[in-house]
Amino acid sequence: QVQLVESGGGLVQAGGSLRLSCAASGRTFSSYAMGWFRQGPVKEREFVAAIRWSGGSTYYGDSVKGRFTISRDYAKNTVYLQMNSLKPEDTAVYYCAADRNANFGISTFLHEYDYWGQGTQVIVSS
Repeated sequence: QVQLVESGGGLVQAGGSLRLSCAASGRTFSSYAMGWFRQGPVKEREFVAAIRWSGGSTYYGDSVKGRFTISRDYAKNTVYLQMNSLKPEDTAVYYCAADRNANFGISTFLHEYDYWGQGTQVIVSS
């Protein structure tokens, strides 16, 4: 089993930046993908970005492509989401998730992710 803990959320002005962190307990397998999702108060949970634990291939949602960057650090068992050029519509609770069966690609569907963190709040003011 994997436990995930997000951190790094906060309040920023539009155009600013934040870096979110997701610390995973224990060991992970090469088949895992680590993803970020977000959910605003009146929206369903939305795919943001994901990365293969092995190899580092990435995939981004259309709304964040070119602004957000996902990365991982094997030694720290941590995945990051660097968020630049933030917009008010990026305001949401951001969740880290792990898909244990990602050998055939990265999934954008939340039901395919097996482990979830508690979320960290990001607020972007205009």
